[in-house]
Amino acid sequence: MEKIKMLTPLVEMDGDEMTRILWKWIKEILIEPYVDLKTEYYDLGLENRDKTNDKVTVDSANATLKYGVAVKCATITPNNQRMTEYNLKEMWKSPNGTIRAILDGTVFRAPILVNGITPYIPTWKNPIVIARHAYGDVYKAVDGFTKGGKAELVFTDENGQEVRKIVHDFNGEGVVMAMHNTDKSIASFARSCFNYALSVNLPLWFSTKDTISKIYDGRFKKIFADIYENEYKEKFEKAGIEYMYTLIDDVVARIIRSNGGIVWACKNYDGDVMSDMLATAYGSLAMMTSVLVSPTGVYEYEAAHGTVTRHYYKYLKGEPTSTNSVATIFAWTGALKKRGELDNLPDLIAFAERLEKATLSTIENGYMTGDLAAIFKKDGITPVKLGSKEFLQKIAENL
Repeated sequence: MEKIKMLTPLVEMDGDEMTRILWKWIKEILIEPYVDLKTEYYDLGLENRDKTNDKVTVDSANATLKYGVAVKCATITPNNQRMTEYNLKEMWKSPNGTIRAILDGTVFRAPILVNGITPYIPTWKNPIVIARHAYGDVYKAVDGFTKGGKAELVFTDENGQEVRKIVHDFNGEGVVMAMHNTDKSIASFARSCFNYALSVNLPLWFSTKDTISKIYDGRFKKIFADIYENEYKEKFEKAGIEYMYTLIDDVVARIIRSNGGIVWACKNYDGDVMSDMLATAYGSLAMMTSVLVSPTGVYEYEAAHGTVTRHYYKYLKGEPTSTNSVATIFAWTGALKKRGELDNLPDLIAFAERLEKATLSTIENGYMTGDLAAIFKKDGITPVKLGSKEFLQKIAENL
């Protein structure tokens, strides 16, 4: 069989632990037998990031700007434990944070719905899409430890004038953090959210905590409101959808009562947390798509979950694992579809769509990983729990 051709390479960002194992198997079992796969490969495994002083992460992001489409495996963001475990030179920052800062985009995360997997919140009949700002805040923060003394926020304007605010006068040990964002990035975030909501014809809810963070979160609120009034209000009214701003705790309460069918725009950290909550409530962390879209039309697809450390340690011991690879498969199919769209390759688009259908129908026919088998309910079908590799092989049979 002649393989499907590609014209332009994908930027391929390899990752860590169990997801790195799945990454290799997905390519070998589900993609390379059918596609003459072209990628520009970057190893974002923690050892290589340490070896290159994290230059590989920056290089992969710049390659994404060059080629337009990337697909990324889950990666480790090191903490103190990882510093020791991997004997790192330093505690490298989140690779996702680095990539998102360079691309300056918005992350859209949507649940993968499967017949037989009922959300834990039964009213959620339609998808809830998280639109996550992908720049700044805690992911670009500067923090430190103090043994006592005065912490100040100091701003020096372009004329050299200083403004100082006391953060806290420490009488003993403590920690302090400073974070930032920019009007340019917030405006890009707002326009991405408004455009996406219009493209899928869903209402847009935006939430922060401006009652507490009156200046910082208040700036987000104002920029969204100004752009909506000046650029999008008529379009939203014509489409029959609403834009609403409210506090994040209010949206949490409203979301629980809703039936879904909403785009929920969140600041960077809020989006990180809430997308994990939504993915779990819809069935599994491994059942959510994630794509970073830059203002210039650059796309980076990934799974919205971690590296599955516990399964990796079992794998290293030769013990069986049943790791859900659906979100990683959909990262690959999303990237292949977008590459096909940009290069006008209908066969590549069709293959990616068939692979998605084969993945979902495999589950709907009763074959799945352990996390889904525990919650799968469909008349006449008893779920069969498959191992990590066996699940991919079953999808290949279906494909």
